[in-house]
Amino acid sequence: MASKVMMPKLSPTMEEGQIARWLKKEGDKVSMGEPLAEIDTDKATMEMQALSNGVLRKILINEGESAPLGQLIAVIGEPNEDISALLSEAPTAKTEPPKPTPAEPPQTPVPAPAPEANGHAKPQAAQTESGRMIVSPLAARMAAEADLDLRSLQGSGPGGRIVKRDIEAAMSQSQKAPQTAGTFPRAVEPLRFQQSAVALASPYRDEPASEIRRTIARRLVTSIGPVPHFFLTSEIEMDRAAEMRRGINALDPDLKISINDIVIKVVAAALVQHPAVNASFQDKFIRYYEHADIGVAVAIEDGLITPVIRSADQKSLSEIASEVRALAERARTRKLKPEEYTGATFSISNLGMFGIDEFTAVINPPEGGILAVGAMAAKPVVRDNEIVVRQVMRVTMSCDHRVIDGATGAKFLQTVKKILENPLYLVV
Repeated sequence: MASKVMMPKLSPTMEEGQIARWLKKEGDKVSMGEPLAEIDTDKATMEMQALSNGVLRKILINEGESAPLGQLIAVIGEPNEDISALLSEAPTAKTEPPKPTPAEPPQTPVPAPAPEANGHAKPQAAQTESGRMIVSPLAARMAAEADLDLRSLQGSGPGGRIVKRDIEAAMSQSQKAPQTAGTFPRAVEPLRFQQSAVALASPYRDEPASEIRRTIARRLVTSIGPVPHFFLTSEIEMDRAAEMRRGINALDPDLKISINDIVIKVVAAALVQHPAVNASFQDKFIRYYEHADIGVAVAIEDGLITPVIRSADQKSLSEIASEVRALAERARTRKLKPEEYTGATFSISNLGMFGIDEFTAVINPPEGGILAVGAMAAKPVVRDNEIVVRQVMRVTMSCDHRVIDGATGAKFLQTVKKILENPLYLVV
C-alpha cells in the first residue's frame, strides 16, 4: 500500500524544512530506516529516514524548495500501484511572484553578458519576469564557496532554476578547462550597468532566505521587542588570565586553551554564585537552574548558532576547550543534534577575534542574559599614580529585566571581573 512521506519535525524549533538533497531518485527502491533525503532545518542539516518499504514513486518538493511541517513531499509505493489519490492531496505548485505594482520603483535588468572572443554569448542565468535570478539556496551557497558567477550559468531545474547539479557541472568544467602556458586566468568581469538618460533605482537580485536565517529573524522579533533589555558594561584587565593561558598551553600544546574557553569557565563559576542570573522568566514563575549550561555563539555561513556546553561549572578548562572545538566544527558542517544547541541557561558571544572592542548582544529567549565579549588589547591605565600598560577587555551583559535587576547583574559582573583578573580563584 502506498504511503505518504511528510516533512518531519527534526528539531524542537523547526517550523518548516528545506530539501537540501534527495538521496534517492524516483524509481529507486527504499527500505524502512534508510536515509531518504537531507533536510535543512532551522539549525542544521539532518537526514530524513524512510518510514516504509517500497519504491520512491514521486518527489513533490525539489531540492532547494521548502515545505511546512506535515506537508506531503513524496510518495512511496509499489511499482505499478495507483497513487493518484495521494497525489491529489499535494499542494498546488507555487507560482512566480507577481509583477511589481506601479508604486514600486522601476527595476533595471541585468544586462546580457558580453560576447566571448569566438562570437558566442555566455548563457544567461534563469530569471523571472521581474528580472530576479532563480537559484536554490544550496546552489547559491556552493557558487559562493567556488567563486562562480551565477549570471554565467544556465539552470537545469524547473523553470530554468539553477540547482546543485548545475554548480557541480560548472566546477567540473572549470577544472577541465585548459590554460595557455605562461598566461594567467582571466579575471572575473565586474558587473556593468546600462547607461540610462533617466535615473533608475539600483538593480538587485533576490535569493531565498535559508531556514537558519528565517529562524534567526523570527527569534529576534520575539526577543528584542517583548524582552525588556538593559545593558551593563565592565572593563577587565586580562594580563593574569592571558599569562595562565600561555602557561597551560606551554605545558601541553594539544590542549589549545583559548581566552574564550577561560571566559566560559569563569562565567559558569559566576552563575553558580549568582543563581538569580542563571534563571529564566516563565510567565507565571521564574525558573532557576542548578547547573550552568553555556551557549557559545558560533558564526556559520547562514547566520549564527549557539552550541551548548552542558554543566560548564563542573568541567575543567581542558574539557571545555575540547568540547567547544568539537561543537563548533559540527555547527559549521551543520551536523549538530537538536539537544546540542537547545536549552542553554546563559549565552556568550565573542567578537573579539574580529577586532570589535565593544558591542551589545540580543538575549536568546528564554535565557535571562547574554555576555558580549570584545577584543583584548593593550591600553594605558593608571595604577598607584603611575601609567602602566595592561591587556584590557570590555564585556557587556544584556539582561532580561523581568528576571535580573540592575544590582543583581552588576554583582554578577563584579564576580566575573574578579575571577578573570585573578584566575587562581578557579582553583580555590
